[in-house]
Amino acid sequence: MDQRAHFLDLVKRNPVNVSILDRAPLLDVPDWWLTAGAVFQTVWNVLDGRDPGAGIADYDVFYHDASDLSYDAEDAVIRRAARLFADLGVTVEVRNEARVHLWYESRFGVPGVAFTSSRDAIDHFASTTCCFGVSRSPAGELLDYAPHGYSDLFAKRVRPNPRPAPREVYEAKTRRWQQEWPSLVVDPWPSLVVDPWPSLVVDPWPS
Repeated sequence: MDQRAHFLDLVKRNPVNVSILDRAPLLDVPDWWLTAGAVFQTVWNVLDGRDPGAGIADYDVFYHDASDLSYDAEDAVIRRAARLFADLGVTVEVRNEARVHLWYESRFGVPGVAFTSSRDAIDHFASTTCCFGVSRSPAGELLDYAPHGYSDLFAKRVRPNPRPAPREVYEAKTRRWQQEWPSLVVDPWPSLVVDPWPSLVVDPWPS
């Protein structure tokens, strides 16, 4: 089995992921992806022989719709999602990544990035080992986004993504992850990287 097929097989071991992937097209939103902990933490769990859903705080669905950046439009999608996934017994966070930059600075104190797509938003996760997304084509075929490949994920090695992410975000996340998944190997923040927001202690991205 090649790495991509193995990755998708592990993601599908989590029945919540399967349900979300099957139902998400009913949201009728563009450029949607199941991402963040729902994906990479499921893989860690299966590799560790744990329940596939163990330790996953929430299930994140990104979409990117620049045609309407209003809060009301996003809220309507969030409400549809709440009804669609109500029986799963988990928190499903659905967000329009096209409008993140509109509220980011007021919430976190620094300017936000105007993402060009959901994949662009995934590229900005705190660790390269977390940059994964899974979706379905209109024909129902599973799609995946893995800009840094699969090797680190399967090796349970976490590397920082210092270009977009503050050091404090990376270190806070990895502390929590190591408590939940002690077998992880976490690379330290590179000493030669200048943190653009040295005093910022926020967690803008999914856990």
